[in-house]
Amino acid sequence: MAGNQASREAATTRIFHCRLIPPRPDFAFTMTDEERELMSRHADYLRAKLREGSMILAGPVADPAGSWGLLILRAGSEAEAKAITDGDPVARSGRGFRYEILPMISTIM
Repeated sequence: MAGNQASREAATTRIFHCRLIPPRPDFAFTMTDEERELMSRHADYLRAKLREGSMILAGPVADPAGSWGLLILRAGSEAEAKAITDGDPVARSGRGFRYEILPMISTIM
């Protein structure tokens, strides 16, 4: 029975690539103390999502055009993924952060 439950959950779970775009391209290198504190709350939020099982991976990406944050989520729908990103302290801060959410077509994990 447990195997059937796990396969049903896997069938309804989707993987989402979420890109956190900071308020400016050089943000990772020019953070103020206040922004550094906000990023600490962001990291704590994501660690909680990892413990809950909805986050798979997260971290900053060194893009020559400007660094950005990568977040890979496991969720039942895009609306669920959006609820997670909307709850992130950086998204709620009003400081110009925004997430782009893209569903993965398929994954090898």
